[in-house]
Amino acid sequence: MKKINLIGSTGSIGIQTLDVVRSHPDKFSILGLSFGVNIKVGMAQIEEFQPEIISVGSLEVCEKVKQQITYPACILYGDHGLIEVATYGESEVLVNAVMGRIGLEPTLKAIEAGKDIAIANKETLVTAGHIVTAMIEKHGVQLIPIDSEHSAIYQCLHGNIDKEVSKLILTASGGSFRNLTRSELEGVTVNDALKHPNWQMGAKITIDSATMMNKGLEVIEAKWLFNMSYDKIDVILHKESIIHSMVEYIDGSVLAHLGTPDMRVPIQFALSLPERLDLKGGERLNLWEVGALHFEKMDKERFRCLEIAYQAGKQGGSAPTVLNAANEIAVSLFLQGKISFLDIEYFVEKALDGHTPSNDPSLEEIISLDDEIRNKVLSYIS
Repeated sequence: MKKINLIGSTGSIGIQTLDVVRSHPDKFSILGLSFGVNIKVGMAQIEEFQPEIISVGSLEVCEKVKQQITYPACILYGDHGLIEVATYGESEVLVNAVMGRIGLEPTLKAIEAGKDIAIANKETLVTAGHIVTAMIEKHGVQLIPIDSEHSAIYQCLHGNIDKEVSKLILTASGGSFRNLTRSELEGVTVNDALKHPNWQMGAKITIDSATMMNKGLEVIEAKWLFNMSYDKIDVILHKESIIHSMVEYIDGSVLAHLGTPDMRVPIQFALSLPERLDLKGGERLNLWEVGALHFEKMDKERFRCLEIAYQAGKQGGSAPTVLNAANEIAVSLFLQGKISFLDIEYFVEKALDGHTPSNDPSLEEIISLDDEIRNKVLSYIS
């Protein structure tokens, strides 16, 4: 029985993680669980899985949970509570399914506590990849990707030697506006942006998919996950989302990972390693039903955020921290209807242009810079 601590339980990845646990009660159990403010969904999860420790986003939500819970458990809130859940007890793995930079500190503390990390939180590696990977090596734990693209690469690399790898190829669906020109992006609405053609995801990641920042963050993630230089990480447009990613080897062979667009597949793989389990209720891929797969070279002028992310990644140091913080705030402003869709990339680029990167920022410097950039981007609209 593998014991799991899960942070971000009421988001898309969290809900699907619990679906995997529910499907295999003989294999997995939830020891610790955290969510933010969605008390309706969160309480249902608490009562079903009965974790020993729970953390929520605020004191108000904490008091409501204490009033409604029907069994004894430790109930905390805030950043401290998140870290306590991440590091709790005899769990073997932390599933980091929170959104944003807030996932960084719990991940680092869980590594120190000897937990393997199943990571769906892009921002942790984007903002502090050099710190996370150094700690992973120091403490001898595993860093296992949950993102479908990185899980695909992880599986295609499995058992092969790094020096034999020529290129990592991330596939991109293109998001909600993949068929629009840049001029047609003027005036697109939040509702339009949230209609992803292939995946059911949270609001922030769906917007990132539409701008292609999501893929840019994944490129930076791939650099740290697989110790690969940026000139060996490519992105290709693949609208069907059937091939999740590929690895090209030096002899010209290309290994691809195919499957239906179901995030439970990479989640379950990350949790069940080193074995594979039956995905209960999952659709099987029938290629004759798909009919054809299509690929296009990525246009970095059309998808400007992807190019911005590559540039920030190559600059390194503190630049990816600026990229992520500026993007998080810009996306939030767009979702609130305060800026236009194309303003997202403009604000991110403006924040990067005004920043002089430091080469090897400490955790304290990253946290301070993150706050500074968020405030700076907010000042752009005032």
